[in-house]
Amino acid sequence: MAQAKALSIPATGGEAGLNRYLSEIKKFPILAPEEEYMLAKRWTEHGDTDAAAKLVNSHLRLVAKIAMGYRGYGLPVSELISEGNIGLMQGVKKFEPDRGFRLATYAMWWIRASIQEFILRSWSLVKMGTTAAQKKLFFNLRRMKNQIDAFEEGDLKPADVAKIATDLGVTEDEVISMNRRMSMGGDTSLNAPLKDSEGENQWQDFLVDSGPLQDEIVAEDEERRVRHELLNSAMESLNDREKHILAERRLADDPKTLEELSQVYGVSRERIRQIEVRAFEKLQASLMKLAGEQRLLPAA
Repeated sequence: MAQAKALSIPATGGEAGLNRYLSEIKKFPILAPEEEYMLAKRWTEHGDTDAAAKLVNSHLRLVAKIAMGYRGYGLPVSELISEGNIGLMQGVKKFEPDRGFRLATYAMWWIRASIQEFILRSWSLVKMGTTAAQKKLFFNLRRMKNQIDAFEEGDLKPADVAKIATDLGVTEDEVISMNRRMSMGGDTSLNAPLKDSEGENQWQDFLVDSGPLQDEIVAEDEERRVRHELLNSAMESLNDREKHILAERRLADDPKTLEELSQVYGVSRERIRQIEVRAFEKLQASLMKLAGEQRLLPAA
């Protein structure tokens, strides 16, 4: 698409530049279905960059319209339009006219995706959302709050949190976290002074480490080590076949099926199941005995 020399997009810097750009793009005619189809065929089959440029130029108004819908995120409209234009070019590049639908219908997805990714990158140095559901939450939270008249600042009411989480398919914790971040308007410097501290105190001075304490980490590691040793000792109460079947059925990352193990030992699946159950019961009994002796686990 970079070779489409006929494409000429006016600069969009500043309010005057934006108004001039919006005025300029109205000069590009909207294509009739037949003309759009022929231009798309010329581009896809022959690499005609003039045809591609006409397809792009005729849809610049669509980009501007979509970009205007994202003005509430504190970013310059001109930048949103520029990102949307990139998405439009990608849409034109991948458009398949023989599928029978219009370019606008297909390109809208690319335009929105490009703008949304730009907003996510610009809104926070820390990625706002990693899943489709989290991105959906980011771009729909403000609309959902308007629908339920949740205009007040601060945390949402529990009932509002529950409704938004249900409607958008995310957890309530994700709704609370996203609302707080959006209420702050993006990232805040940890070195920013507190308003009432006359510059003496910074945000970082009052941050609390939410991670576990060092002694808790040491205790957990020690307990994990002891449990691992107990398991290894308890496994010694099993014979080789029981060890292998139990390990393959209960301890492996990709457990074997009864059928697979029955073929290994030349017995029925039911027999493998019986050996597994017996081995597990023996392992439990051995674990409880060892734990009782060391007084690390409660007696059954």
